[in-house]
Amino acid sequence: MGRGSLTKSEDAEMTVAATSEMTIENLLKTMIFDEHGLIPAIAQQHDSGEVLMMAWMNRDAVTETLKTGRCCYWSRSGQALWRKGDTSGQIQELVELRVDCDGDTVLLRVDQTGVACHTGRRSCFFNAVRDDAITVIADVEIDPKNLYPDSAD
Repeated sequence: MGRGSLTKSEDAEMTVAATSEMTIENLLKTMIFDEHGLIPAIAQQHDSGEVLMMAWMNRDAVTETLKTGRCCYWSRSGQALWRKGDTSGQIQELVELRVDCDGDTVLLRVDQTGVACHTGRRSCFFNAVRDDAITVIADVEIDPKNLYPDSAD
């Protein structure tokens, strides 16, 4: 199997196969991380193509994501790894990881449980320029206070 290989389970759902250490190391060698050791990662719903969010990954986040099949990112504000859904319950299961032609951006094809945005919307990309105005094109599906009950306002 090549990098980012998929395995088809008996119930016909696509899930990421366990990725070997060698494959992970080979993949990391092809990736270009910035001066802070980060690479942008776009999360996309695997079956609809909807772009859900953009976040940052470091080498450890890429490794964790490929080993566990759950998307893990690097929090620039918290200076720590964060697994999508650990606080909110809005989990992203990895279906496939792709690296772009330049090796400087990652596309994570995911199966998103619930909303992806901390504002309670399905996608973080809910502001659109339409008819010479900025228009909100997605409603809040879950109150952020319910997603993050322990966070201060």
